[in-house]
Amino acid sequence: MSNDKMSRSTYLTRNVGEYAPTIEINGIAYAKVDDLRYGTNPHQTAAYYKPAGRHGAIGDMQVLKTGKGGLSQTNLEDISYALNIVKFFHQPACAVMKHVNPSGAAVAVTSDTLRDVYIKARDADPRAAFGSTTAFNCKVDAATAKEIMQLFTECVVAPDYDDEALTIFSDQETYKLNQHIRILKCGDLATLPKYVGDPVDGYRTMKVLTDGSVVIADPLLTKVHTVADLAPAAGTSKALGEVKSTVAATAQQLQDLLAAWYINLNVRSNGVVIVKNGGTLAVGTGEQDRVGAVEQAIEKCKIKYAGQEKLAGAVMASDGFFPFPDGVEVAAKAGVKAIVAPSGSLKDAEVVARANALGVALYHAPERIFSHH
Repeated sequence: MSNDKMSRSTYLTRNVGEYAPTIEINGIAYAKVDDLRYGTNPHQTAAYYKPAGRHGAIGDMQVLKTGKGGLSQTNLEDISYALNIVKFFHQPACAVMKHVNPSGAAVAVTSDTLRDVYIKARDADPRAAFGSTTAFNCKVDAATAKEIMQLFTECVVAPDYDDEALTIFSDQETYKLNQHIRILKCGDLATLPKYVGDPVDGYRTMKVLTDGSVVIADPLLTKVHTVADLAPAAGTSKALGEVKSTVAATAQQLQDLLAAWYINLNVRSNGVVIVKNGGTLAVGTGEQDRVGAVEQAIEKCKIKYAGQEKLAGAVMASDGFFPFPDGVEVAAKAGVKAIVAPSGSLKDAEVVARANALGVALYHAPERIFSHH
C-alpha cells in the first residue's frame, strides 16, 4: 500500500473531530457519518463511516429521538449484531443485545403479536436486558412501545414505527426511566447479505490487531436457507462403523433449530443457543470449551426461570462440533430434545450414537460459525 493510501486509511486520532471525512480501505472509499459520543469506553474517541455513495441499513439510520448524548461505538456494535439476527426472519422478530451478545431473541410463532415476541426476547434474561439495545425487523406498534418503556433501554432500532409508538417513546413525563431512550429507524434489512454466495463487496469485516495490523475477511454468512439444509447427523468410526441419527425433530423443533442457528451466528464462540417455541431460553457464550458453553446456558436458564422445567422439549444450536458426547449428554439431561451442530469431530459417530441412545434428534449443519468478536 502506498504512503498516500496509508494516510487516507488512518482514522484513529487523538481528538473527536480529527477523524478524516473520507478514508479508503482495501480499495473501498468510506465517508464519515459522524463523530461518536465515545468508542467502547468513554476515554476512547471514535467516528463511524459508511461505504461512500451507497445506502446501508446502518449507515443511513435516522435518529428519530436522541438521548442525552449521541451514539457510541458500543451502541453501534449492538445495533449491528441485533439487526444481523432479525434480518433472517420473514415473521416478526426481535433481538435484545447486550455487550455484543444477545441476552434474548425471538421470532413470532402461531398467533404471537409483536409485543409477545418482544417479551419472549426480553424475558429470556430480564436482568441482562436492562440497558440493552433492542432491534426489530418490522414496524413497531404502540403496544410494543409501551412494553419496551417498562424497562430501561439504551436504543431501539427498527425499519419503521407507528405514530402512536413514537408518541409513547417521547413521553418523558410518564416514562421517566426511559427519558433518554434513543429511537432509530434503520434502512432496508433486505440489503444485508445473509447467505454464502450473496454479494459481500463493502461488507467485509476488519479487525485491527494490537500493533495496528489489520485482518480483512469475508463476513460470517451461512449456507442454511431452510430446515431442508439441516441434515440428520451421521458419522463413521472403526469401532461403530457408520452411525446415523434415528430420532426426528418435530416441525416446530425444526423451526426452532433454524432460529437457534441464525441467532448463534451472532454469539461469541464457543457459543450455544437454546430455543423453545420461537424464543431463546438461554445463551451460552465465550466459553473456552464446548461442554462449558452448554453448562453455562443451562445454569443461566435454571437461575432465570427458577428451575429448568422450561427446557423440556427445547432445542439447541452449537456453533462448533462436539468433540465428545458430553455436550449432548448435558443438554439431554436438562430436557433438550433436538440439537444442530456442524460435523467434523473425530468422534462424530460416538456423538451420534449417544444422541440416539438419549432420544435426541441430532442434525448436522454444513458449516462452522465461530464468531470471535
